[in-house]
Amino acid sequence: MSKILIIEDESAIRRVLVKILAEENDGYNVAEAEDGLAGIEVIKKEDFDLVLCDIKMPKMDGVEVLEAAKKIKPEIPFIMISGHGDLDTAVNTMRLGAYDYISKPPDLNRLLTTVRNALDRKELAVENKVLKKKISKNYEMIGESKEINAIKDMIEKVAPTDARVLITGSNGTGKELVAHWVHQKSPRSSSPFVEVNCAAIPSELIESELFGHVKGAFTSAVKDRAGKFEAANKGTIFLDEIGDMSLSAQAKVLRALQENKISRVGSDKDIKVDVRVLAATNKDLKKEIEAGKFREDLYHRLAVILIKVPALNERRDDIPLLIEHFGKKIASEQGTGQKSFSKKAIELLKSYDWTGNVRELRNVVERLIILGGKEVSEEDVKLFASK
Repeated sequence: MSKILIIEDESAIRRVLVKILAEENDGYNVAEAEDGLAGIEVIKKEDFDLVLCDIKMPKMDGVEVLEAAKKIKPEIPFIMISGHGDLDTAVNTMRLGAYDYISKPPDLNRLLTTVRNALDRKELAVENKVLKKKISKNYEMIGESKEINAIKDMIEKVAPTDARVLITGSNGTGKELVAHWVHQKSPRSSSPFVEVNCAAIPSELIESELFGHVKGAFTSAVKDRAGKFEAANKGTIFLDEIGDMSLSAQAKVLRALQENKISRVGSDKDIKVDVRVLAATNKDLKKEIEAGKFREDLYHRLAVILIKVPALNERRDDIPLLIEHFGKKIASEQGTGQKSFSKKAIELLKSYDWTGNVRELRNVVERLIILGGKEVSEEDVKLFASK
């Protein structure tokens, strides 16, 4: 049952609102406060799904209540109650974060519709918050080694800015996790995160994929199409394996970074974009520059911040934590009980040469969970994970 607080100094209006809301369908759980100060005290102590607040009140007016409540519990939607002379103020409260306003005396249908809509919006916001937490768990960075803690510290410093980040490291180290964390901890986290695997897209299609195209730009261009940069507007674009991008596409990316503009393939019309660019590569870009395969000016544009993700062999102390994490995740995905690993099994896995890094370890853990005993033993590791 949704919980609603009514802050209103006129007892007659308060009684009407309580009666209407309490009798609606199965009824709402309604609490009352007779002035703004009392309302703030109740909000501090209890959680509410919605607040109906009068504008003109003694001690503390509705605008002050709204501003104070948004600092305490910013997620609570407010519906302001306005007298005839308060309409301009009511409209202004929406700029301060109020969901809507209703006039006195309250119209029954208008009141109930506004309340339902505000509660639906609150529920949707909660669902999105939960979903975001689930998404975050998929990109958890597991480890307590000094190497991983150094990366976490770097992300905390870099994420709130719009600085471009170049993430380096061999395949399977988790470069995409770093990119996701930079985005999720940034002010752009509520906007799109668009990932482009530059190595997986044929060189003749990469420009169309990134910047879009207009109808007739090439044989299969049967209609206008927006590219990834447009899709990422106000958010973040992650150019994975950027070392595999063609030189012509590199030139266009460089222009996008310099001017915050792109143009679709086959068009000379500029489109403004507001995009944070993160890039990753498993290649030594300085060697690629020497070989004439990567633009030096683009490298310097991208590498404002450099984050090197260590190989698993460089952080072996994290292997037990990773085994436990993957064990829980695999058990959840397969709907089976979680298996433990013996100390000797873990020590043997720590001693292996993990050329495929974290990705390889995850595959080996899954194999051992499927094929090993109730507790994965050293013998199981020798049988099913031999290197």
